[in-house]
Amino acid sequence: MSTNPLRPELKWNRFDTLVALTVALLAIVSALLFYLPRSQAGVLTVVVTVSGQEMQRTPLSDFTAADVAHNGYTLHIAAVDGGVAVTSSDCPTQDCVHTGRISRAGQSIVCLPAQVAVQLVGAATPDAPDVIVG
Repeated sequence: MSTNPLRPELKWNRFDTLVALTVALLAIVSALLFYLPRSQAGVLTVVVTVSGQEMQRTPLSDFTAADVAHNGYTLHIAAVDGGVAVTSSDCPTQDCVHTGRISRAGQSIVCLPAQVAVQLVGAATPDAPDVIVG
C-alpha cells in the first residue's frame, strides 16, 4: 500500500490530548460562569407601593411588618425567614398570600385588587443587565 504524499496519515499524540482537555476545561468553566447564580451586591430593601406611589422603603434587615389598606382591602406584610411575605389579606383571590416568601432582589408580590406591590430591590451590580425581556 502506498501513501499519498499530499495526504499524510494522521496520528493521535499526547499534545492532541492536551489540547482536547484544555478546550473541554475552558468550555466547562465558561458554562459555569454563565449559568451559576451570582451573589447579590448591596443591601436588600423592601419597597411597598400602592397605586404606583412608593409608600415605604426599608432595608430588609430592619423590616418587621406593615399593614397596608387600599381599595377596601387590607394586607399584612411581614418579615419571614430572611425574606418578606404577605401573611394575610382579605382580597378575593389571595394570590398575594399564595406567592409566599420572596428573598432575592427583583422578586415581587402583587395584589391586583388592592393595587399593592411589595418588591425586594438591591444595589445595582456593574455587570448586571439593564433589562431582561422574556
